[in-house]
Amino acid sequence: MTKTLGERLRELRDAQDFTLRELAQKLKVSAAFLKRIAATLKASADDLRKYDTRPPMDQLKRLAATNPAFGLALRTAADNPDDFLEFLKSRKQAGKR
Repeated sequence: MTKTLGERLRELRDAQDFTLRELAQKLKVSAAFLKRIAATLKASADDLRKYDTRPPMDQLKRLAATNPAFGLALRTAADNPDDFLEFLKSRKQAGKR
């Protein structure tokens, strides 16, 4: 049987020994918001993964190993995601000119 997103979140919270409120606080959202998400999305984590367009992590690691510039870019993105997104937007706009 496939678990719902709410069930999987609870399982992960329990494994980390987080209450719902503690997790909400770490995510900077309300506990009620997390409950609404879990209740509203009666989808399984597998169902939601179908819509995940990010490349698989092993593919990113392989790419970073083949070219150090990719590794630096990925680390930069992980450390400063907002700055990295702004950089990508500026590059995309520069290419349109």
